[in-house]
Amino acid sequence: MADKSLIGRSTGLTTCEVEKGRLRFFAKAIGETDPIYTDEAAAMAAGYPSLPVPPTFLMCLESEGRNAQAIVEEVMGFDLGRILHAEQEFSYHRMAFAGDVLSFDTHIADVYEKKGGALQFVVQQTRVINQKGEHIADIRSSLVQR
Repeated sequence: MADKSLIGRSTGLTTCEVEKGRLRFFAKAIGETDPIYTDEAAAMAAGYPSLPVPPTFLMCLESEGRNAQAIVEEVMGFDLGRILHAEQEFSYHRMAFAGDVLSFDTHIADVYEKKGGALQFVVQQTRVINQKGEHIADIRSSLVQR
């Protein structure tokens, strides 16, 4: 049964520095060909202070500093062998760049069931801010246990 008492519970605050090499690797992995994501001179010529963070890269950074397995098993009470990533959504407020130090503050936003309890969902909400305290983005992601 979905444990509604989890709603509002923090699943962690993590901080990481955005590294140029990781941004280049990610751009290559997703097939991004725009040089602003791999060439700092091209990014600066386009008016950016450094390489911009591709939109979905925030999800990679968000998960790095946390022990996701412990959160799923110990906090949510889910069995790793029975979970699926259900969805993710990004709301962007400003851009992030290489060299930024981003903080990810994550909490459980909702817990619910479908199909008479056969599917249990946990929704996490993450607020992303940079080293200046500027609101970069909100990430919403859902896990489902079948």
